[in-house]
Amino acid sequence: MEKLQYHKEMAAEIAAIPAGAVPKLLLHSCCGPCSTAVLEQLMPYFEIYLFYYNPNIAPESEFDRRLETQKQLLEQLSPPHPITLVAPPYDDAPFWDAVRGVEDTPEMGERCERCIAQRMQEAAIAADQLGCDYFASTLTVSPHKNAPYINACGEEIAKNTRARFLPSDFKKGGGYARSVALSAEYELYRQDYCGCPMSLREAEARRAAREAKNAAAEN
Repeated sequence: MEKLQYHKEMAAEIAAIPAGAVPKLLLHSCCGPCSTAVLEQLMPYFEIYLFYYNPNIAPESEFDRRLETQKQLLEQLSPPHPITLVAPPYDDAPFWDAVRGVEDTPEMGERCERCIAQRMQEAAIAADQLGCDYFASTLTVSPHKNAPYINACGEEIAKNTRARFLPSDFKKGGGYARSVALSAEYELYRQDYCGCPMSLREAEARRAAREAKNAAAEN
């Protein structure tokens, strides 16, 4: 089976925008660092509603810190078209409802798929409410996220929405490396775990393993 080239599909969709038109795009953002390179790619073509919606993030202080980082990034940009931040208040209940029964499955498994699907669904709803032409997510910039699943999820959800889903694989063409470079340039806080308590525990285990290995190497 031919591997789908989502980044090429996105380029074709953008190329088809009529001259002088500026469609509205609802862009789900998981965090400021991931949105850097994505906004760089998209803001020449769209009026963007940046939807910071992440009920998976814990604790609430971490949610707030990432939101402030998102605001910090926007303050430093000079977009050719408006970028409006949309940030619903913290509420982790939708995340726990979505992952009930699969809380202890490994990262990048069913737990993550349900979490992504829930956030994509809310992004689509918000896109329709705001009268957007498209919706998309920054999630595909991460090498740790399943771009085929994210795109399939968005395409399925779009069957029941007015807004169209914009396919993407933002890590292609050096997108992830660019996000790292831009995060450093803008001096953004860059987290080391996806967001949920389970991913935090896994990150803490990785940190402990690294520290133990470094300590052993020094002795």
